[in-house]
Amino acid sequence: MSLTNKVVMITGARGNLGSATAKAFAAQGARLVLIDRTADDAEKMSAQFGVPVHTDAGDLGDPAAIDAIIARATDKFGGIDALIHTVGGFASGTPVHETDVEVLEQMLSLNVRPIYVTAGRVAAHMVTRAQGGRIVIVLAKAALKGQKDSGAYTASKAAAQRLVESMALELRDHKINVNGVLPSIIDTPRNRQDMPNADPAKWVTPEQIAETLIFLASDAADAIHGASVEVYGRS
Repeated sequence: MSLTNKVVMITGARGNLGSATAKAFAAQGARLVLIDRTADDAEKMSAQFGVPVHTDAGDLGDPAAIDAIIARATDKFGGIDALIHTVGGFASGTPVHETDVEVLEQMLSLNVRPIYVTAGRVAAHMVTRAQGGRIVIVLAKAALKGQKDSGAYTASKAAAQRLVESMALELRDHKINVNGVLPSIIDTPRNRQDMPNADPAKWVTPEQIAETLIFLASDAADAIHGASVEVYGRS
């Protein structure tokens, strides 16, 4: 599953999952394009990996901003071989009939638009480059079924999954694989704080998710298009 010298763009690079993913891809010898809210955030990570790193920042929902990020990464490394998108958000708490529409708009803005724009613009870059590529999107188990008091969140995650499936069909003849990963609850400090009575030993770790992301970005996944790989641990 060699990823040596492959150029891998990782969004949300400073988050719990993003940083674990960056570390895992660096261990495989990939060159990293780390995207976070500000360039300074990602820059703090660049010295620790032992591989060439380019850091950048921008609005993941703004096509012009993404095109500029892609251009700078191309100037640095010659092109992007894989996109790993880890960014998303969560909001819940009340039934749909008691929830302001702003919650739905927020969830679509966090969980759908960045995929549509970022993955879409990276895909256009890969098509033009004509060397194939990998796009892997972190989705959520919540994409599969509605949940009480989480209508906006589950709807946004389901929409994100449909984007992955649609793009996979659109891009497979360009030798671009598009797949998703569906974690259950991720073992992070925030989730432990928010769910003090839960058993985090049953949750999936960022490192376990990163291993699946590496597989889907590698040549070993060459025949896989439009999959949503469930990474649940025991939860």
